[in-house]
Amino acid sequence: MLKNLFRPKRFERQLELQIAAHRPRLYRLANSWCGDRMLADDLVQETLKKALLKQHQLKEFSRLEAWLCRILHNCWMEYLRVKKPAMDIDDVTLQHDQTPDKELTEQQVVERVRHAIIMLPLTQRQVITLVDLEGSSYEEVSEILEIPLGTVMSRLSRARLLLKERLIGIQNIRSAHARSTHQNHLRSVK
Repeated sequence: MLKNLFRPKRFERQLELQIAAHRPRLYRLANSWCGDRMLADDLVQETLKKALLKQHQLKEFSRLEAWLCRILHNCWMEYLRVKKPAMDIDDVTLQHDQTPDKELTEQQVVERVRHAIIMLPLTQRQVITLVDLEGSSYEEVSEILEIPLGTVMSRLSRARLLLKERLIGIQNIRSAHARSTHQNHLRSVK
């Protein structure tokens, strides 16, 4: 503990740079958890602020990434306790600039997947974003969210199944709509 109090300035500067380098990953996590870019940016800012103020609490430099994700998780939980945000998914507007067809199609797929992830329960959403989108190990997720390893695996399994059902359901609904539109058009010609 005493060696943490007397860290050389060079080490503190290196730690600050390492913390700042994790910002993109923290932003992706926060955005996938809350679904709001501005809120995600605020959560990351708060996370970085707390990390820099409490850098003396980091015991193992090799655990920096998990430590930062844990701080982000705590900031998110604090926000939910204080603000209790409610977002109506119908109020979300999709913005697309004029782009080539391929890029537009890819963006629509990404949006559908994001929407399906946002619709997952929070506990499942956190686990699936940490494991599948960010590549964290089950052990890291267990440490970050402070839940048993078995709980990580069961939440991940349920999240993947629910996500699969929702994404396949979207595909089936669109196919049925396309068939009915085509049939209606043929009927109106008669």
